[in-house]
Amino acid sequence: MSDPCPAFSDLLAELSDCRFCADRFAATATAHAPRPVPWFRPGARILVAGQAPGMRVHKAGKPFFDPSGERLRDWMGIDEGVFYDLSRVAVLPMAFCFPGYDAKGADLPPPTLCARTWHVRIMQELGEIPLTILIGGYAQRWHLGKRAGPVTATVAAWRDHAPRVFPLPHPSWRNTAWLKKNPWFEAELLPVLRARVQEVLDD
Repeated sequence: MSDPCPAFSDLLAELSDCRFCADRFAATATAHAPRPVPWFRPGARILVAGQAPGMRVHKAGKPFFDPSGERLRDWMGIDEGVFYDLSRVAVLPMAFCFPGYDAKGADLPPPTLCARTWHVRIMQELGEIPLTILIGGYAQRWHLGKRAGPVTATVAAWRDHAPRVFPLPHPSWRNTAWLKKNPWFEAELLPVLRARVQEVLDD
């Protein structure tokens, strides 16, 4: 693949330097500084649209570098080498920085300012992508608009969006009970998703 164009390089540098949410993050229970984790490049075959980095990703500077990432890669049927190949997979969360924890230790929602500031510009640079995977309600509502409902209902209606788009629940291990409650996800959706991933990567 050729080197990215100057416009894309400028966009990536601008995003990496973003500090719009510095005061917001300083006021959280974690009192951390912004650290955007961009992971995308024009020409990618698969777009993984998620929620926001967690603490482990914040520290590592690498998306889905945690147990949730292990489960997601299993769902997709690929290994780390493929997942972190920028020519194959782009990761576009609804917020590029770790939002922090609330007083109870739960993840704060992604600041809407992030998507409003960056997403349209990034999607224009990425161009047409054959397969988009929408993880969780925030990404599903942004990409699907009025077609998105509650996460379970949206994922259950995956056939309405396939083969170009697959809505998924968050791969957090906190959702293990959800997977047991909805066995159709692993029995019906995942085999089709894995086949589609390989089809797109082999094309």
